[in-house]
Amino acid sequence: MAELHFFTGTMDSGKSTLALQTNHNHAARGRVGRIFTTHDRAGQAMVSSRLGLTHDALEVDGDFDFWKYVVDTLTRGGRIDYLICDEAQFYTAAQIDQLAKVVDELQIDVFAFGILTDFRTQLFAGSARLVELADRMNVLQVEALCWCGKRATHNARTENGVMVLEGDVIMVGDVEQPDEAPADVAYEVLCRQHHRRRLTAARAKAVSLAPEPLPFG
Repeated sequence: MAELHFFTGTMDSGKSTLALQTNHNHAARGRVGRIFTTHDRAGQAMVSSRLGLTHDALEVDGDFDFWKYVVDTLTRGGRIDYLICDEAQFYTAAQIDQLAKVVDELQIDVFAFGILTDFRTQLFAGSARLVELADRMNVLQVEALCWCGKRATHNARTENGVMVLEGDVIMVGDVEQPDEAPADVAYEVLCRQHHRRRLTAARAKAVSLAPEPLPFG
């Protein structure tokens, strides 16, 4: 029986790497699949991991219909055994419903990969629907780490080096590197405590370099 799988974790937990590995494993056994993504950091129609792996993909925009695509492909004599769906947090709830229909009506496996919550700590629409519908939900075991060394559970967005909690939900940016100048829009993983305090790695470093207060006599 085909299943709808949802693999989730914060940034840096290896979701895209696992998506590409999953595709490789199935293709190596003679299965034929399709890879989908949207808003990947590498640009349109591309799945990329932070380890440097890349693969061509089909870009999913807001009007894309998974059910129609799969049925049209099969009608024309094409073969599809499974779907790899990266950045699934950005899919609409309706598109997740379409994926579930593909699984149930056509017996095609779907492997979806995505982040649960946005930079405001609120569920993405696509991820929320996947939690509701998935046959299997898997939290990735590769733990991303906050700058303090604790397990990172939240994704933070910075604009010109300042952490923000308001703005467009979908905004692609570079991944913040502690030793580099901040990008205009960047992302960083933090533990809950430091996300609540808006204490990014750059801000923590700046605070630690501040002069010590003078002792009182």
